[in-house]
Amino acid sequence: MSRSSNLIIRDRTFEWGQRTYLMGVLNVTPDSFSDGGEFNAIAPALAQAQAMQAAGADIIDIGGQSTRPGAEPISPAEELDRVLPVLHVLRKEISVPISVDTTRAEVATAAVTAGADIINDISGGTFDPEMLSSVAKLNVPIILMHIRGTPQNMQQMTNYQDLLEEISNFLFKQIAAATAAGINQDKIIIDPGIGFAKNYEQNIEIFRRLPELRKLNCPILVGPSRKSFIGRILNQPDPKARVWGTAAACCAAIFTGADILRIHDVKEMRDVCLVADAIFRKSSSVLPVD
Repeated sequence: MSRSSNLIIRDRTFEWGQRTYLMGVLNVTPDSFSDGGEFNAIAPALAQAQAMQAAGADIIDIGGQSTRPGAEPISPAEELDRVLPVLHVLRKEISVPISVDTTRAEVATAAVTAGADIINDISGGTFDPEMLSSVAKLNVPIILMHIRGTPQNMQQMTNYQDLLEEISNFLFKQIAAATAAGINQDKIIIDPGIGFAKNYEQNIEIFRRLPELRKLNCPILVGPSRKSFIGRILNQPDPKARVWGTAAACCAAIFTGADILRIHDVKEMRDVCLVADAIFRKSSSVLPVD
């Protein structure tokens, strides 16, 4: 099966299929569902990023606009005011690649200029008509996620005829749009969008049918961390108390084909990945016994 080539970012090689990579979430927002307000100042954001890097994060993902269900949009100026000061400081202190979670070309351009390495667009490049051409000019990788509607109304848009076929068709179309705009396919990562215009049953279905996205020949990112479907299974309203449930979802994602996991609890999920990779991928990162 054809796969995208290895991706080199900031002298780090991402060898798809060899092991699972971890993207640590850094929300510099006052209102994100899990940790809103904890890291929306430079000192705590830097401390968290350093802790995630030390714990084994392969990428740090900075987000200045909450995308939880019902989240209200902020202005581009406010998003830039949240992201850029943190990014400027992190870039000097953090050696791993940094991605910026944004749907706006203006923010993407400013972020890459300030040192970001990847753009993570929850709209798959559909919210801003300038996004794909801007990323092509910036010559950085992009993560294209599946969504319907916007965070304000997406949970009313969960009626699908065939969930994975529709996700796949959307992503196929956006991959084509991205490559037509000048983005190299080797720089495209796809994300089925757990929790974005998906109900409980549909989130579960994505894990079971994730291998169907392999035909798109792009690395697959899955973001199950602390999400509400885990809370429902565990009867656990506190997102921070969903670590073990997140671990199980991460194992499931690895076994069905995820290349990158977007998570909050890096230290714990690093252990999960090491064991799951050793079992599933026969990972060579485990040292042989003398």
